[in-house]
Amino acid sequence: MTDRPEINLGLKDKVVLVTGGVRGVGAGISAVFADQGASVVTCARRPVEGLPYAFHSCDIRDDDAVKTMVDAIVADHGRIDVVVNNAGGSPYVLTADASAKFNRKIIELNLLGALSVSTHANAHMQKQPQGGSVVNISSVSGRRPTPGTAAYGAAKAGVENMTSTLAVEWAPKVRVNSVVVGMVETEQSELFYGDADSIAAISKNVPLGRLAKPADIGWATAFLASDAASYISGASLEVHGGGEPPHYLATTTAEIK
Repeated sequence: MTDRPEINLGLKDKVVLVTGGVRGVGAGISAVFADQGASVVTCARRPVEGLPYAFHSCDIRDDDAVKTMVDAIVADHGRIDVVVNNAGGSPYVLTADASAKFNRKIIELNLLGALSVSTHANAHMQKQPQGGSVVNISSVSGRRPTPGTAAYGAAKAGVENMTSTLAVEWAPKVRVNSVVVGMVETEQSELFYGDADSIAAISKNVPLGRLAKPADIGWATAFLASDAASYISGASLEVHGGGEPPHYLATTTAEIK
């Protein structure tokens, strides 16, 4: 459950596809939309048992499989109102050690998969009287050096450009925005940030004093998908707790006023 029940974004009965919406950030996004009364559909490559949402097994790198999934959602629900392109990620591999096949798969997952899902959803949204909304989950990794995840960072930079481009091409029926995500505390945080002591130390570098919770990303995403953001398109909303202060601030003797 999420912790802001008093907020009503008017998403009741909206049909929402959240790719990779079964764990981590994706689970937080799915939970927020569900708490708002939306009909949530999720997908992942492997079947997941016990989900409270409709589920499709789909590798978003397979364009034919994506089309089949989106068509099935529309057939089942009569429409598709919102797409959240959340599926993605990358293991840590230094560029000199990464194969061309590895880099290609990371870019396919994080950039081309989102483009495929968006394109097939847009084909239906353009025919709907109410249009639709696409929210792409991007990352601060697309805006700064990302040692160990070069292909991922490049793909996320591409997601932001794709967002602004599709917002122009698909207007006025479909709005397209992105959420630029910073550090998030999930069930796999230790793989990225180390143990609890390490996470606590990292959190001190975030102006708001903590890592994001998956629901924090979910609320930002739900806002962009809602009518409360009806005049927002082509935007990138940074959800990073104030960002990461420049490293020189930790070593300078200057007094900041």
